[in-house]
Amino acid sequence: MKVTDLVETKIDRLPKGHVFTFSDVSSGQEGKEAVIKALNRMVRVGKLEKLAKGKFYKPEATVFGKLQPDLRQVVKDLLEREGKVIGYLTGLSIYSQLGLTTQISNVIQIGKNDIRPKVKRGRYTISFIQQKNPITQDNIPLLQILDAIRYIKEIPDTSVTSAFKRIRSIIDSLSFTDKQKAMKLALKYPPSTRAILGAVLDTTQNRIDTGSLRKTLNPITSYTLGISEEWPVAEKWNII
Repeated sequence: MKVTDLVETKIDRLPKGHVFTFSDVSSGQEGKEAVIKALNRMVRVGKLEKLAKGKFYKPEATVFGKLQPDLRQVVKDLLEREGKVIGYLTGLSIYSQLGLTTQISNVIQIGKNDIRPKVKRGRYTISFIQQKNPITQDNIPLLQILDAIRYIKEIPDTSVTSAFKRIRSIIDSLSFTDKQKAMKLALKYPPSTRAILGAVLDTTQNRIDTGSLRKTLNPITSYTLGISEEWPVAEKWNII
């Protein structure tokens, strides 16, 4: 069987929108150059789309045009490696899921323990923020909430007050155990994040002891949030 036929057979088995590389469709028996030529030929005839160097996907055609792959497909190699979690989605794509904004962006933000330069994939620009906590499947939802608190003033298409109310509602719905975990994870976030989280936890159901979190803050430092509502515990946490 020709190399082209072998490659096409393997690609036909892949779902639409699935991002793959040369190694995913090569058994090693075909010559590398021949496989690459076959892939590029399929791009030229429209059977494949090229996402970035060495990354391809089968496009799904609709009346509105060809669909881009799911965000997780675009960045999956940056989120997991050999079954181990190495990063997580954060930023606008997650703020939208959390109900903090309706704005859609071509920028994908990823939290990682190590910082790296921005990369371009298709129409997306991928940027990175440093996460000092260990990244696990269990703590990713809490890290995403803490990221939203940290960057609350940068969330687009909303006010700080609206974003704050939504974040407070999300934290209020957490279990007692998750609230404790969030408080522990917050220790590796900036002081302003710790202050806002502590103040929110002081006003939620199933209240926990936030004393240990408050002791990590400088008692003479204030944190400007600027929400337009009365918040009785704000003074306790030096939030203005």
